[in-house]
Amino acid sequence: MSQIDTVLYTGKTHTQGGRNGHARSSDGQLDVTLSPPGSGRPGTNPEQLFAAGWSACFIGAMNRAAQLLKISLPGETAVDAEVDLGKGGDAFFLQARLTISLPGLDRAVANQVIEQAHQLCPYSKATRGNIDVELQLA
Repeated sequence: MSQIDTVLYTGKTHTQGGRNGHARSSDGQLDVTLSPPGSGRPGTNPEQLFAAGWSACFIGAMNRAAQLLKISLPGETAVDAEVDLGKGGDAFFLQARLTISLPGLDRAVANQVIEQAHQLCPYSKATRGNIDVELQLA
C-alpha cells in the first residue's frame, strides 16, 4: 500500500543493455551511455547516478529543514555523495556516505539541519534500514 496521496512527478527512463548500455529519459533531458564501474569505457554507472540524485535531493531536504528552523543555508552548501557497490558472499550490496558542507553555520545547528534533512529526504527514507549510510559534516 502506497504512502503517497499525490504524485508530484514521475521520472521515466528507458534503459537497454544494463551496465553496458544506454539510458534515456522520456523527455530527452537525460541521455547517457552506461558502463561498468572501473571499466575505463565512456559513460556513467548506476552508482554515480544514484549518488547525484541523492545528493541533490538531500540539499532540497536541507533547504526544507532550514525553513522549519527559520534559518538560511549558506550559498556554498554542498553534498559529496559516495555510493559503494560491494559484494558479501554471493550477493551484491550498496553502502553510502554523504559528506555535507555547510560553511559558516554553527556546528550544532548544521548537525540539526542534517538530521532533519535525513528524516525528510525521500532517498534517505528509501535507503533507511536497507543499506549502511554514514552522514558527516565536513
